[in-house]
Amino acid sequence: MNPYWMTGLLLVCSNVFMTFAWYAHLKNLAQKPWLIAALLSWGIALFEYMFQVPANRIGHSVMSVGQLKIMQEVITLMVFVPFSVFYLKEKLTLDYLWAGLCILGAVFFIFRSKLA
Repeated sequence: MNPYWMTGLLLVCSNVFMTFAWYAHLKNLAQKPWLIAALLSWGIALFEYMFQVPANRIGHSVMSVGQLKIMQEVITLMVFVPFSVFYLKEKLTLDYLWAGLCILGAVFFIFRSKLA
């Protein structure tokens, strides 16, 4: 498989685990002590790293670290927005659109040497 696609796929999987590790406790463990939430989040984060480390190793064979980071940020928003709207029941606002447009600008600038 193409290293760009493999990196992206692994980063999507990583971000699903990361998003649950970072934010699911706000809904599911809000009444529990923060230490319980932290320990459970840490356990979930292990699975995040099982995808993130190979993604970065594969991606670094064809991208710079900066390009990997921007790619990860784009994927983070793609995972986080539906998670926050459908799972946490947060309201979708225009701020998500503006943030997304800023990230697209970052994508353009970090990848423009590859686009030329």
